[in-house]
Amino acid sequence: MSVAPDVAFAIPGDDLRAYRQSLGSFPTGITVMTAAHDGRRVGLTANSFGSVSLDPPLVLWNLRAESLSLPVYRQAGHFGVNVLAWHQEDVSRRFATPAADKFIEMDISEGVTGVPLMSGCAVQYECRLVHEFTTGDHVVLIGEVLRYRNFHREPLIFFRGDCRWFDQPIVG
Repeated sequence: MSVAPDVAFAIPGDDLRAYRQSLGSFPTGITVMTAAHDGRRVGLTANSFGSVSLDPPLVLWNLRAESLSLPVYRQAGHFGVNVLAWHQEDVSRRFATPAADKFIEMDISEGVTGVPLMSGCAVQYECRLVHEFTTGDHVVLIGEVLRYRNFHREPLIFFRGDCRWFDQPIVG
């Protein structure tokens, strides 16, 4: 397979917006990462979730090192992964924007580790924070999966800057 001659390589630092758009060409699942500590619940939309290892069962995700929620994830020592289902685009948007209490008027249960778990998801994971490291402008959080529930719902995905689900055609 050859590369089209009219497509030149670019340097990420020359145009960060174009670089970010190129990363959007890789479809990812959409999650809401949650934690609770000392009466404070936090949650944010993330598409950086991924599997690290099956034995032991490890997953990772990352968030900006400057995130105001980072101390709660660290202090809680546990986090929840709510893999959003195809019909939860509104939840994705809610947790992607700043708000005093993003959990208001939502159907939330509490996991055995105290993490908030959302109803209607495709999958839920409860994890113990086992490692973190800072790289670039983000902190990578690695968690051991303690338990999970798979509801076998179609996931919501992020592609080219927007939410989609599998029955939508991907064009252009």
